Amino acid sequence: MSRIVRVILKDQAKAEFEELTKIAEGQEAHGESKSLEIQLLKSIKQKIDAIKANPVYGESIPKDQIPRGLAVSNLFHVSLSNYWRMVYTLDGNQVEVVAFILYITDHPTYDKIFGYRKK
Repeated sequence: MSRIVRVILKDQAKAEFEELTKIAEGQEAHGESKSLEIQLLKSIKQKIDAIKANPVYGESIPKDQIPRGLAVSNLFHVSLSNYWRMVYTLDGNQVEVVAFILYITDHPTYDKIFGYRKK
């Protein structure tokens, strides 16, 4: 028997998702279908489905690279369209796995969160 996988958007990720949804709905109402926001929203939904199918779908972030401000023991990231990133952590028990999506962000902001610098 496999465990149930739930995906929950938290804080920044939830706000970003809601903003993208609002913008994309407005664009679709005006006949747009290939804007950055629409592509990004579609990419996020596809990655959420992939995480539901396989919670460790994303690339694991080494423990020593997890920002100290995040009180998590594991962290994963997935690449989205237009060089955006989605960062999530896993928690759970024998019955279910919960993927908490913490960030949906562009690449420069992702680099700042993890302390990466341009070479």
